[in-house]
Order: sequence, then structure tokens, then C-alpha cells
Amino acid sequence: MTIRPRRRALSLLITALTLMLGLTATVAPASAAPRTTARPTIVLVHGVFADASGWNATIAALQAAGFPVIAPANPLRDIAGDAEYVSSIVGTIAGPVIMVGHSYGGAAITNAARGHANVKALVYVAAFAPDEGENPLQLADKFPGSKLAPALITRAYPGGLDGYIDQAKFRDVFAADLPASTTRLMAATQRPGNLIGLSDASGVPAWKTVPSWFVIPTADNVIPPAVQRFMAQRAGGTVVEVKGASHVVMQSRPDTVVRQILSAYAATR
Repeated sequence: MTIRPRRRALSLLITALTLMLGLTATVAPASAAPRTTARPTIVLVHGVFADASGWNATIAALQAAGFPVIAPANPLRDIAGDAEYVSSIVGTIAGPVIMVGHSYGGAAITNAARGHANVKALVYVAAFAPDEGENPLQLADKFPGSKLAPALITRAYPGGLDGYIDQAKFRDVFAADLPASTTRLMAATQRPGNLIGLSDASGVPAWKTVPSWFVIPTADNVIPPAVQRFMAQRAGGTVVEVKGASHVVMQSRPDTVVRQILSAYAATR
């Protein structure tokens, strides 16, 4: 049976992570300060035009390495309500938490982490990290390079106006480094966001008090890399850039995303 290269790479990554984490636990010097043995729960928050299944490869690697994972369904209605929903999930977790947000999910975790002492790190994956008073639509246009606005189509629903990416433009804008067969399915099943609600102002950002890590794909056509670098710099975040990766870097390069999550874990455990 032929093993696909991406599946083989993921298998090797899982093995390496398991060995690395095992070795870390056995070579700690006796004189070192005691550390918690409980691994944090990783809370993965998706953004607009996607759902939690976009984290599947990341979830598989983290679970294989022994981490509990929750990937909730982000309502995508408005920043305050979405953050409140995600915050309610964090409120049910007794131990340490690392929050990871993709795209608009970054705005959600920026607000949802506030007030939770057990949130040890924030990881932004091709994500918005707004300051107080900012919104994702405003930030996306801070520097040139986003192809999102011209590709948006809207559909009215009883509670507002939902935004979708035109299916004909979906792959180029959202996931240019994934196979067309995959992106056709993603385009057809995309979850829209309420354009009015998502333009609401963000609150006091958790990244001012919680350490942050960033994964920046250099071929992102939704949030220009320059915007992501700007947000990471002002947050004082630890950055890794992924050359040639699209906005869905957690699907095309899950290995890099998992390594950055593990870096956050190692630095805050």
C-alpha cells in the first residue's frame, strides 16, 4: 500500500513529538524547580469561511503527543458573543490552557482569554490579534495585499448579512497551496460570518498580559503578512514564518503549527 507523503510526514512528526516530550520528562535536572506534570488543554478556535475540521491534522498530532484538545464551533456572529462562547468553554477546564486561533479566531481568543488565569499562552495562526477598538476588517486593509474584499459575496439572513468567499475565487484567496479537489469541498461547505457583527470593536486584548506566539504564512492572501508582522511585533510575540504557505497554513503545514504550539508549551509549563 502506498503511503501519501503528507500522511507519512504527519506520522513522522507524531513519532518525533512523542519521543521529544518523553525525553524532556526524563532528563530534567534534580535541582530544577518543580514543574506541573499536567499537560495543558489546547483550545483550537477556527475563523470565518472554515470550521473546526480545518484543525484535524493539528489535533491528530497533539493528541498523539498526549495533549487534550478541544476545537469548538465558533458561532461567527459577533466578536463579543463569539468570545463569550469560547470563554465559557475555557471556564469548564480546570487545568492549564493554551489557546490557538486561526484567522478571525485570533480575535476571538484575544477577547476570550481575558480573565482566565489558567490560560498560559496564545498562539496566533495566520490570525488577527486586534488591539482595543480595532476590528478584523479594519486590520485586513491596514497594509496592501489582501484579496478578500473583492472576493466576498453576501447573503441576507434574518439576523444580519453573512459574508462568503465566491467559490470561483476561494482557492486563490484562501487556500492556494491545497489541492483543487480539496478546496472545492471547502468552498462548498464554508461557514460564513456576520459582516456587521465581525466589524464590531475588539475589547482589551489578552495578549497584553498573556505571552503570545505567531505563525505567519508568507503567501497569505487574506491577512497580508505585513499586517501579521505588525500585530506580532506590538504584542511582543514569538514568530515563525512559513515561506509560500497560504492562509490555511494549519492544513498545508501542520508540522510548523504544532511545533509553535509546543514552543508555547515548553516556555510556559
